[in-house]
Amino acid sequence: MKRIHLLRGGSLLLLLLLCTRGLGKIHESGAVRPPAVAGTFYPADPAELTKMIDGFLAKASVAPIHNLVAAVSPHAGYIYSGPVAAYTYAALKGAKIARVVVIAPSHYDAFPFSAVYDGEAYLTPLGRVPVDRAFAAQLAKSSPRIQLSSRGHLNTGERGEHALEVQLPFLQRVLGQFQLVPVIMGDQSYDACRALGLALARMIHGPDTLILASSDLSHYHTYDQASREDHRTLKAIEEWDYFSMSRNFEQRIWEACGGGPIIAAMIAAERLGASEARVLRYANTGDVTGDKSRVVGYGSVVFTRADSQNAAASAFSLTSGEREWLLKIARKSVETLVRDGKLYDCSAGGFEALEQDRGAFVTLKEHGELRGCIGYTSPVKSLCETVRDVAALAAVRDRRFQPVTAKELPQLEYEISVLSPLRRVLDVKQIRLGRHGLVLRRGDSEGLFLPQVPIEQGWDRPVYLEQLCHKAGLPAGAWKSEDADLFSFTALVFGEHSPRPTTWAPRLPPSSPAPYSEIQTAELTRH
Repeated sequence: MKRIHLLRGGSLLLLLLLCTRGLGKIHESGAVRPPAVAGTFYPADPAELTKMIDGFLAKASVAPIHNLVAAVSPHAGYIYSGPVAAYTYAALKGAKIARVVVIAPSHYDAFPFSAVYDGEAYLTPLGRVPVDRAFAAQLAKSSPRIQLSSRGHLNTGERGEHALEVQLPFLQRVLGQFQLVPVIMGDQSYDACRALGLALARMIHGPDTLILASSDLSHYHTYDQASREDHRTLKAIEEWDYFSMSRNFEQRIWEACGGGPIIAAMIAAERLGASEARVLRYANTGDVTGDKSRVVGYGSVVFTRADSQNAAASAFSLTSGEREWLLKIARKSVETLVRDGKLYDCSAGGFEALEQDRGAFVTLKEHGELRGCIGYTSPVKSLCETVRDVAALAAVRDRRFQPVTAKELPQLEYEISVLSPLRRVLDVKQIRLGRHGLVLRRGDSEGLFLPQVPIEQGWDRPVYLEQLCHKAGLPAGAWKSEDADLFSFTALVFGEHSPRPTTWAPRLPPSSPAPYSEIQTAELTRH
């Protein structure tokens, strides 16, 4: 306990030590995984540990939550993340949960798979937590990306993984007896998350199994910057856009050290009927220490079954003033780049909605004919910056056309499509022509159509899906395959309208001023 007490008034260096040191080497005897961070991340004395956890839980006020499927909890030292984690665990009170699948990242050991612990139990100061070995073995057999292994669970040099362990005392206090399925993700790629999520969804039957993702959020930004960045991540979770989250985590646009576990939990929860994500609590270390110069963010989230689907995706709108401001940005961006060779220095004009991260496309037309169209599908920047960027790219980087010249500027008309979050299509019969754009992903192949395209081309739904497969370079029925994901989105479309050409199709940027995912840098339109 000495180090914990020192840290109450200590520096960020001591905080970092708290996040990286255990009690020394873990004995790798195999069957029972001993505690690695008792005495550093949380008290080693059972009575003191119980008192601390119960104190956190007493202060976490959470309304009753029904139909709980999965949750997210942070994993730092208890004096920092414990007050936030308590909200996740307060939501479990009274729940009849017999098994908990805890998914955590690997901080110290690198390996290219998800490791399901091959031992008999995890041990904490509050006692032994038995592993559901039959479930663990079956899970490990479900995919080449999942293995029965002690990798990530036991020590690496002087360090022991804390991200999974710190969840267990909370679970012991709230649930009492339960079986554990401990999973450490050495690979947090989208495909690894998908494999784990699908495997769990196939194996879980009934409400007595909880999926728990262990993750902190951003690290070592100022208090205000961390709060802004973390709320972007939490907003995407609430909007259930795990595909864009995965892109942004991989490109380090957003931060969450357990981003993979969150995405895997969401994929599994979605297929188990969950459709609503609720953020229960957010805070960072600055709220505890008062030091707001370099903080770590924490969030508590639950995923539940709900009556409605895609409620968040349909809620976004813009006022006439906000639309006019975005059209001004698009025009100024193109004119500044073409005439002066510079990137337009834009602002949100005092409109809060334009400061939100959103995907968007800008279409340029000249005398009613397409002159360029490029967009960002993922919310990589604020909406005003996104429109600024893709308008400029549409003018000079759409490979179907020569770059726009200064002589053409007065003739250009602008149309902006602001994209909603992506949601996986649960039933293709729900796809509405003219309302839903689509993204198809299978392996390294991806294709996208904006909602306007099938109407302009005169396609019905089967042809729309067939053409989307062709655009991704896949066979016509590829969207039906087990290894394919089909996502839908809506678009808020506005601009200076004129008759559209019959061969209209969007482009994604062939080269990027900032890091983007494959779908954002690939040339998706093929003629």
